[in-house]
Amino acid sequence: MKTAVLIPCYNEEAAIAAVVRDFRAALPDAAIYVYDNNSKDRTVEIAAAAGAVVRRETLQGKGNVVRRMFADIDADVYVMVDGDDTYHAPSAPLLIEKLVTERLDMVNAQRISTAEAAYRRGHVLGNRLLTGLVGGIFGKRTDDMLSGYRVFSRRFVKTFPALAGGFEIETELTVHALEMRMPFAEAPTPYKERPPGSVSKLSTYKDGLRILFMIGKLVKEERPMQAFSIAAVGLALASLLLALPLILTYIETGLVPRLPTAVLAAALMILSFLSLTCGLILDSVTRARRETKRLAYLSLPAPGADCP
Repeated sequence: MKTAVLIPCYNEEAAIAAVVRDFRAALPDAAIYVYDNNSKDRTVEIAAAAGAVVRRETLQGKGNVVRRMFADIDADVYVMVDGDDTYHAPSAPLLIEKLVTERLDMVNAQRISTAEAAYRRGHVLGNRLLTGLVGGIFGKRTDDMLSGYRVFSRRFVKTFPALAGGFEIETELTVHALEMRMPFAEAPTPYKERPPGSVSKLSTYKDGLRILFMIGKLVKEERPMQAFSIAAVGLALASLLLALPLILTYIETGLVPRLPTAVLAAALMILSFLSLTCGLILDSVTRARRETKRLAYLSLPAPGADCP
């Protein structure tokens, strides 16, 4: 099988040579691609000197880089890893073996670290909260949704829509697998701190909010009935709270003294029914779109399909 190692990079001159070297040692037959995302340091020069195939993506953001990598590279198995030298390259053959022998579409590398500098408590907490939120909505099948180290099958990569622009791409990868009900698994791998001179590009609060926004967007796109039903219930409750005093007054006196409030309550109830109708229509559209994606997914062979 043809294996490709995909490394999205931005200003990683301190780490990229070690990443390329370690994955070359772990997967000697794999093609290693470094996709530079407008680095302002010597990342491109060092990656090329280390033996990687270097390409560029000018649209800023990890999601844009992943979209470009998935579109450009043709392989049977894809290993995606960050270029910060925090992930364990010797685990790659084991992850690939798990993908092929179990005929999976994704193996997520769950980060295991005892060094606080490698995996800060704030990031651990945020990851658990966001992973738990996605698990509660779409299904609990992973404990480390935000890991940047994954192995994919060809049919996953070539049917992945890739809508995210930044670090929220990991959330989209996970939700895509969950909604398509793909076979995937998670395997623990060591996680270490960055080498000296390498600086994290992740903004805890800014990117956390972007991931939250992406989760909301994916709920709207993949579970429209659920999303619009919540809105419909909220609007209906607001309408009833406004209308209840008016109804009681009308029963007692036969009058409606606050006409603007009555109009507002009626409008909110109409909006509630419109929201529910939108949910019903979009749910049908989503089901049709999911069936189309499923047919495209099934047109490609599973990893290890030629094995007995």
